[in-house]
Amino acid sequence: MTQSEGLSSGFELPPLAAYIHIPWCVKKCPYCDFNSHAAGPTLPEEEYVDALLADLDADLPQVHQRPLRSIFFGGGTPSLFSAKALGRLLEGVERRVPFAADIEITLEANPGTFEQAKFRDYRSLGINRLSIGVQSFQPAKLKALGRIHDGDEAVRAADMARAAGFDNFNLDLMHGLPDQSIEDALSDLRIAIAQSPTHLSWYQLTMEPNTVFWNQPPEVPEDDVLWDIQEAGQALLAAEGYAQYEVSAYAQPGKAARHNLNYWTFGDFLGIGAGAHAKLSQPDGRIQRSWKTRLPKDYMDNHKRFSAGERVLTAEELPFEFLMNVLRLTDGVASELFTQRSGLPLSVLAAVRQDAQQRGLLHADPARLCATREGQLFLNDLLQYFLP
Repeated sequence: MTQSEGLSSGFELPPLAAYIHIPWCVKKCPYCDFNSHAAGPTLPEEEYVDALLADLDADLPQVHQRPLRSIFFGGGTPSLFSAKALGRLLEGVERRVPFAADIEITLEANPGTFEQAKFRDYRSLGINRLSIGVQSFQPAKLKALGRIHDGDEAVRAADMARAAGFDNFNLDLMHGLPDQSIEDALSDLRIAIAQSPTHLSWYQLTMEPNTVFWNQPPEVPEDDVLWDIQEAGQALLAAEGYAQYEVSAYAQPGKAARHNLNYWTFGDFLGIGAGAHAKLSQPDGRIQRSWKTRLPKDYMDNHKRFSAGERVLTAEELPFEFLMNVLRLTDGVASELFTQRSGLPLSVLAAVRQDAQQRGLLHADPARLCATREGQLFLNDLLQYFLP
């Protein structure tokens, strides 16, 4: 059964965001499973921006007069692109889809791939949030991760961001690194906190398929050490005013990432760029996931389609699709959001919801869908209840 066949009167078109993928980086990291490719001596900025705007043109019928609430430039390393190219792109996007007055526009950047003047230019374009990929400040850990920057460059990146006028920026930091002790992990966190980011993404290194680390896994800390690192790190972040609002996201008051909150509350997002994914709803209640061709040369080929695939979610799939996002949030969501986003009555969750509550994985609050502390720790176990 398709979702539209079981549509409830409570369905509403969700807010709209845009993800823009820039697929090039200086060097592919051994843990990275994103669609990224080592950059040559020059980047085809003009051709790629042309392709991005043509890709967006093809997706415009899915917008349904909604403004963009957020834009996220991900990669790869988007900060490899010039401000001129990104400016032309943003102007082209805004001509096609209106921007909300308070739009959040985030650019991913890596230390060592920019200078302060470039940051000022990005800020002048209306980009108002940075996400800086630090991962660690320690030389041995950075080397093990295949990173091309050092700890001093990471600190300078934060200084440059502030000097360029960014009062809202995220630092990406990993834990569970090869040979990492609790003190190593806490040292990284303390240095990161000292840079006064408004947001910290602090997540455990995982071995993903189709990566170097998957085929040649490094030796990482034992489970009990990983657990101790997580508990000690969370306590430190809370003490320093960073509230955990998602599995691996911590923010100062009012600084949660709006773009990511849109994902985690099952909002809609356009996805343009090589390998980008999208989730878009229709007024009749159909919800479609789609993905674009991965290779940049194919993506920029005028004779080939941008789309690599798409599928409409079935009513049987929607509970899992919705909950695998919202249950990542530490406070969950109001129960009524399920019907607003999926078009299905809340009653379709009743039986499995009760089972999860009895196991202590889901709070027994009829007004909210929220994992317990144990449910967050064993989120995959909780989500098994809602598989189609």
